[in-house]
Amino acid sequence: MTTMTMATVSTMAVGRRTPALVLVAHGTRSPAGIAVTEALAARVRALRPEYDVRVGYLGLVAPSLDEVLAGLRGEAVLVPLLLGTGHHVRVDIPAAVASAGPRLRCRTAPALGPHPLLAEALADRLAEAGREARSPAPVVLAAAGSSDPAARADTARMARLLALGMGVRVVPSYVSGAGPRPAEAVAELREEGHEGVSVATYLTAPGHFSESVRNSVRRGVSDVLVSRPLGPHDAVARLVVRRYQQAGAGGCGHPGTSRTPVTSVGRIRTA
Repeated sequence: MTTMTMATVSTMAVGRRTPALVLVAHGTRSPAGIAVTEALAARVRALRPEYDVRVGYLGLVAPSLDEVLAGLRGEAVLVPLLLGTGHHVRVDIPAAVASAGPRLRCRTAPALGPHPLLAEALADRLAEAGREARSPAPVVLAAAGSSDPAARADTARMARLLALGMGVRVVPSYVSGAGPRPAEAVAELREEGHEGVSVATYLTAPGHFSESVRNSVRRGVSDVLVSRPLGPHDAVARLVVRRYQQAGAGGCGHPGTSRTPVTSVGRIRTA
């Protein structure tokens, strides 16, 4: 009788176990980029030490998302460290969840962006780069870019959120895909007569894209302020926790945020 009771209690405890929080990162060959991603994971752990926080990469870096999911049992919530809905969110992550098989029940949160907390982090990064708090000068939002219209729409929405938060004009730009490129956006604003234009790097971590932003902009205008990527900013860590909690509760996320389409592949459910 005692043995059966203990077994029942043990089973109930496992059933109440908090789902693992899996941060899904793009992956980069840049050691600095990897360090920043791990620092963000550490910030999330500091905010919520009771969470089992893992990091899985979509490419270039180990452990891969497939490897992380293979080491888990029970439940997990995947939070993409991606700033818009695109191929990774719609295809790669669901494929990884499907390959994990029935032993792991997963929910996948929407991409981090767009969100007002990211506007907070972007404004802080611009201030760190030297932008004056009350400057009326426009800002160029420099994103990685994508051929996916949904991802580009997410960047445009993020530009509007940053404009509302800072009270200035914000122009979206893209390192890849259709333009304008960050340097082109800066040049156009300066041709319109704007001085003090600054560039907000809308990337999660340093790497190829952040170097492309800085080098291309500085090549055209040497004195323009370029912020560093979002990195382990407290607002980003708080947003990760929020995405995890909303996905775990089956919530719909922040109004206006992009959502991953519901898919029948594997056992993925989407917040």
